Amino acid sequence: MTTTTDDTGALAGVRILELGSLIAGPFAARLLGDMGADVIKIEAPGQPDPLRTWGQAEVDGEHVFWTVHARNKRAVTLDLRTETGRSMFLDLVERSDVVVENFRPGTLERWDLGYDRLAQRNPRIVVARVSGYGQTGPDAHRAGYASVAEAVSGLRYLNGFPGGPPPRLALSLGDTLAGVFTANGVLAALHARTRTGVGQVVDVALTEACLAVLESTIPDYDVGGVVRQPSGTRLDGIAPSNLYRSRDDVWLVIAANQDTVFGRLAGALGRPEWAADPRFADHLARGRNQDVLDAAIADIVADHDADELTETLSAAGVPTGRVNTVADLVVDPQLRSRDMLVNHHDERLGRTVLGPGVIPRLTGTPGSVRTAGPACPGLHNAEVYTTLLDLTDEDLDGLAREGVI
Repeated sequence: MTTTTDDTGALAGVRILELGSLIAGPFAARLLGDMGADVIKIEAPGQPDPLRTWGQAEVDGEHVFWTVHARNKRAVTLDLRTETGRSMFLDLVERSDVVVENFRPGTLERWDLGYDRLAQRNPRIVVARVSGYGQTGPDAHRAGYASVAEAVSGLRYLNGFPGGPPPRLALSLGDTLAGVFTANGVLAALHARTRTGVGQVVDVALTEACLAVLESTIPDYDVGGVVRQPSGTRLDGIAPSNLYRSRDDVWLVIAANQDTVFGRLAGALGRPEWAADPRFADHLARGRNQDVLDAAIADIVADHDADELTETLSAAGVPTGRVNTVADLVVDPQLRSRDMLVNHHDERLGRTVLGPGVIPRLTGTPGSVRTAGPACPGLHNAEVYTTLLDLTDEDLDGLAREGVI
């Protein structure tokens, strides 16, 4: 799939105003833009989104992280700290469906742009608010980053090896989770609006987004006092489900903890007797004898090459996969076949840049990557303000001289 100008996505006709910067809010807006929404990113004059300069790869001073979260967006500049800027923003709200912001709670209210004010101008507006701890509660005022949210939520405690410090992922997982939940909340609010005729606030906290993926840790503690501990490459009591190193020095994940799947694994590894062995005969027994089982499987895996073993186990119906690097991902035939690796034409670099595809895939109104993201702040000032607010070029020149745009 290549960059396209198709506007027939599921959210075609939905207009979104994106405030804030960096990852969580912009990621949510990007997900909605992928599905066809018209996303207008608003940056303060002279204060571009720092994400424009993030990312580890750099070409001629330009960074490509921007293409991941800014794709499919138009960019305008507008100073909401000025009376004129706030008035223009309210005019845009009248012509929009959603506002996505990730300021610290209270920021919009200080500018007299809280939800009540926006709803006065457009009762149908949906306002998605992403923050560290949510819009209410004793910690609402605190600043929040993904790394802190992962820690406070308990998610980070579960990462790493027993007895060691909980390491962080080399990603802003908390921001990503919050972005997904925000996009989901916006879709729910837009659907509810078809029945009620009015908008609402979508309140997402980074900490709560991380909390939502903690599986059974909370009820396990509530009913049994169990504090789940980090367990390295495996889950304690879930066996076999671990990393094993192959003969050609590739790490493989083999997950066969379900009784029927374990039987298939035992046969594929040439150890059919394991299925009847009292130590491994059922889920609970394998959990109690996890160390012995892992060591036995590791010995067999070490005698085979990764591709050979992956084919053998997959053919037997055993979930198996190699631990890929990004160099492996970009040539993965499965990802390629499903358009999960797509080209963005980056005007700043004058070349295409490979990026992630659109998820989920829709068969009737599929999403698409139409642009790689605005090359500079305010790139679409004239396009947006002349068409949506009926301003003239002379108006825009005056606003620019005043520092409003």
